[in-house]
Amino acid sequence: MNTDIENLFKDKVIGHPAGLFVIFFTEMWERFSFYGMRILLVLFLTAPLIDANPGWEWPREHALSLIGTYGALLYLTPIVGGWLADKYTGYKWAVIIGCFIMMLGHAAMVFETPWSLYLGLALLIIGTGFFKPNMTSMISEMYKGKESKKDGAYTIYYMGVNAGAFFGMMLCGYLAENVGWSYGFGLAGIFMLLGLIQFWLAKNLFGQIGEKPSKVHEVELPQNINEEAPSEHIRDDDNEKLNPFTTLDKVLIALSSLGGLLYLFNDPLSIIGGVDLLPFSLGNLNGSNTVILIALALFLFLIISRISRYSKIVRDRIIAVSVFGIFTVFFFAAFEQSLGSMTLFARDYTERALTGNSAMVFKIIDLILTVGPLAIITWVLYLLFKKTYSKIPYSNIILALSFAFLWYIVFYKINKEFSKDATEVPASWFGILNSFFIITLAPLFSKWWESKYNPSAAMKYGIGLILLGLGFGILVFGTMGIPQGAKTASVSMVFLILAYLFHTMGELCISPVGLSYLSKLVPGRMIGFMFGIWYLAIAIGQKSAGKMGGMIDKITEEYSLSTFFLIFTLVPAAVGVVSMVLNPVLKRLMHGVR
Repeated sequence: MNTDIENLFKDKVIGHPAGLFVIFFTEMWERFSFYGMRILLVLFLTAPLIDANPGWEWPREHALSLIGTYGALLYLTPIVGGWLADKYTGYKWAVIIGCFIMMLGHAAMVFETPWSLYLGLALLIIGTGFFKPNMTSMISEMYKGKESKKDGAYTIYYMGVNAGAFFGMMLCGYLAENVGWSYGFGLAGIFMLLGLIQFWLAKNLFGQIGEKPSKVHEVELPQNINEEAPSEHIRDDDNEKLNPFTTLDKVLIALSSLGGLLYLFNDPLSIIGGVDLLPFSLGNLNGSNTVILIALALFLFLIISRISRYSKIVRDRIIAVSVFGIFTVFFFAAFEQSLGSMTLFARDYTERALTGNSAMVFKIIDLILTVGPLAIITWVLYLLFKKTYSKIPYSNIILALSFAFLWYIVFYKINKEFSKDATEVPASWFGILNSFFIITLAPLFSKWWESKYNPSAAMKYGIGLILLGLGFGILVFGTMGIPQGAKTASVSMVFLILAYLFHTMGELCISPVGLSYLSKLVPGRMIGFMFGIWYLAIAIGQKSAGKMGGMIDKITEEYSLSTFFLIFTLVPAAVGVVSMVLNPVLKRLMHGVR
């Protein structure tokens, strides 16, 4: 294995092995497809039936119920996909399988029929389960023994994620809204196919890395949770060995998982199709709410019973991680409005028609935003091509063709827009702001975290949640003039742009924190279980985002649109204040881990 790692590091691009950039581009095409499709989903489902570009005219509640379940399942299947890769397929083949299944999912969605939509979403969920956890696992395996370069590797990888999201939402959104929905869905599928072929043809570059499952499950800890107390480390490991999963633990996991899945599937089925899998009630609670509350109670009992079996220090640290997990649910419940209610707000309540100087200014900004990053990434492709042409020539040819096609679409878009006197900003365009702000602001936040003013984990969560609330506060201010029950309005797009700016700053405070502290605080033998719980917290946040976003029409009719956004202002901000107040307590529970 070490030989394979050394071979990878012989051919370097910008100081990193060429294999990292194969992963970079594969991830970029996958995120291009994923976000390109996802931002279209709510627009397509709720677009009028009678229109130049007709959609399905679903009620917003129905669309967001489906999207909430879809988003939640995207964070649950990777738990299974990671386990299958560890046990059977290996990381490399799991990525290939995931790419292939997702490509089929995108292809199915082109047909715009109910059966193809549901089939497509199901395939995307399964494919993501194989793909999502195993790309980062390959990077981890590539950098064994070279940990000092790993932070830089993950930064490059993260740029690939955001570059793909950026171009996917921009270009799939543009084609879908200006040419036809099938073109947007189809473009996502084409780049997923190209990503699959590119990775398949380059797989031999990695040697045995990611090829075979490890016989012993290895967990990498960025910081040893007990590095200053070796004797305590021994006691914690012994404590962990004495705390295997009991039969009761496994039954509780099975029952709570079953209850959660029943709720996730029953919610859209009962709302959209009138098919109730849980046709009973308990007092004022319907079957769905009864089942999910029971599932949560069982899961809470499982967590408390397992935590209570550990030694005090380990127990305290796991409690701290669990508290951060609760904060994570609240964060994602509000943050994920970006691909739901905020996208609807962009389409129905934002003034997007520009003329004269305003139109020209937007076209120039859009041109710079599109061509600048694409030129930089094309230069990286050229560097990769120089280093690996003799080793993976066919993979590089596919990559070159992919970029030629991408440049063609960009020039098509630019030519179309500059040939018109006026322009209408696509509703999907606003989705790119998150990726753009991440790429531009991440270095500043990284410098902050490395300085002497680096806040504690609880303070970072508090700042992030308050910034998220402030972003929605800007939308509250911008929508105050919209009358009760209004279905359309013409609010300045400045409010939406500023909201995305604050939301991204909040994300930069929280996203890098959670998994990092989990890996530092949790005992090695329990880290897989806790990573699963962390994904579960995000899944709950995703589903909550869909449920709460689906209330937009009801709250707007009974109160106002500003009241709807006020909820997302006050709740995250209040939770952020709680996180700051709990800072001393959480510091004690963490027992010196920073």
